[in-house]
Amino acid sequence: MSDIQQKGTNLTFTIESSLTPELKVDQSVAHNGVCLTVEQIGEQHYKVTAVLETLNKTTLGSWKAGDIVNLERCLSLNSLIDGHLVQGHVDVQGKIESIEDQDGSQLLTLSYPREFAHLLIEKGSITINGISLTAFDLSDNNTFKVTIIPYTWEHTMLHTAKSGDSVNLEFDLIGKYLSRRIELKEK
Repeated sequence: MSDIQQKGTNLTFTIESSLTPELKVDQSVAHNGVCLTVEQIGEQHYKVTAVLETLNKTTLGSWKAGDIVNLERCLSLNSLIDGHLVQGHVDVQGKIESIEDQDGSQLLTLSYPREFAHLLIEKGSITINGISLTAFDLSDNNTFKVTIIPYTWEHTMLHTAKSGDSVNLEFDLIGKYLSRRIELKEK
């Protein structure tokens, strides 16, 4: 990311990326798991804006020029689905509690707010900064673990992460719909 401009309560981000020539104005692109609309395109950069609600719920408000950001284009319905269905609608911020080198892979322990515990299951899908991963070792103190393979570690912003960093969490879409259905049925 090369620049950030405040416009009222919104922040406009200028993103430099090799994806830029493939983009069009009005397209959605996930930025560390946050779906934002492309508003303007230059030769090697484009601009997106985050509104106050997005800034309050995600890590975007703490971004700085020079930060590395995971970018993912929107899903085309005529392509294979890798990982799980991800909307780019962040549910909450989590925190990296620890990163442990496992001689080739990285083991991350993350914490999250208790009120989201019903949306996470053992070996279930979780999105961390837009990266589709599998959660395991869920604990009663609202932590879970993920293991990152070397390829993902090297090709995402995770290689710049450290203990104490906040991350964007998006829980599994199907789990959220099931949870809502149960909630409405109980009323």
